[in-house]
Amino acid sequence: MSQLNPKITGILTVGIPVVDQDCALAFYVEALGFEKRLDTTVGAGMRWIEVAPPGTAITVALVQARDGVPVGVETGIRLATSDAEDTHADLQARGVDLDEVLHWPGVPPMFVFRDQDGNSLVIVEKR
Repeated sequence: MSQLNPKITGILTVGIPVVDQDCALAFYVEALGFEKRLDTTVGAGMRWIEVAPPGTAITVALVQARDGVPVGVETGIRLATSDAEDTHADLQARGVDLDEVLHWPGVPPMFVFRDQDGNSLVIVEKR
């Protein structure tokens, strides 16, 4: 197989469908502590919003839900934390909908949480 000269050089953003972009922005910024990186109007009144944990390069785009882009999905997004138990307690105190911390042999502690639209994400302790 020949070597390709890759044209794709990285991951810039990952989209999450949301019903109300203002409510989603408030959740990701206020409950999760993300930074708002971009909030602009595109096209006919549509918005492009990107948020991210402080200091990270990859953002999360809060994409307006529509036909074919439903909310309440398993996003596949895994976020990192230095302490799963502490982060779990903090988010629980903020009223975030979350599951218990999982402790499986040979795997870092992790837990699932859901945003304001029921989209699920996972927080994994980075070792």
